[in-house]
Amino acid sequence: MSMTHEASNDVAEPTAAVDRGFTFVVDWPGVDAGAAVEIKAFWRAEGALNDEAAMDQRVKQVVMHALTRSGEVAGVCTAMPMTPPRLGQPMYYWRTFVGARWRASALVMSLLKRSCVLLEEHARAHDYPCIGVLLELENDRFRERGRMATWFNPRFVYIGRSDRGLDLRALYFKGARLKDAPARA
Repeated sequence: MSMTHEASNDVAEPTAAVDRGFTFVVDWPGVDAGAAVEIKAFWRAEGALNDEAAMDQRVKQVVMHALTRSGEVAGVCTAMPMTPPRLGQPMYYWRTFVGARWRASALVMSLLKRSCVLLEEHARAHDYPCIGVLLELENDRFRERGRMATWFNPRFVYIGRSDRGLDLRALYFKGARLKDAPARA
């Protein structure tokens, strides 16, 4: 399912879809002030982030968040452009945090699938500032269940281990082209 949005002053007008009892709110490429307050409160309450400066930085990277039927934040995913040295290509480094009550649900995978579609649409519309999504697997359930070299939905491929010893996976956007390597001094 594809969700689109219109940008206004670099802040997305939220769009939402409901699935499996959660409402998925698109925040990319900029979260509105009200949602930012709710997301920060969620991070604090769940013990994910407590440092205000770190939360201010992370909230700028929010791609989407999920709300329960009662309207409370259940999960948030973020992406940040980076060029990992081992790849030498710009990628969106994707992270998510799901509340303790929903970690055994399909919420993480729903956020992953939906946000990858959104990030690819954004990349295509902006001449591919990043060529794909990079995922570092911290979640033990994903690591154990996802031992295939290639996942099929979304299509992430295993590319080795991170410096922290975690599995790394990459999803490359259709139509993206490799960027020229920077000139060496």
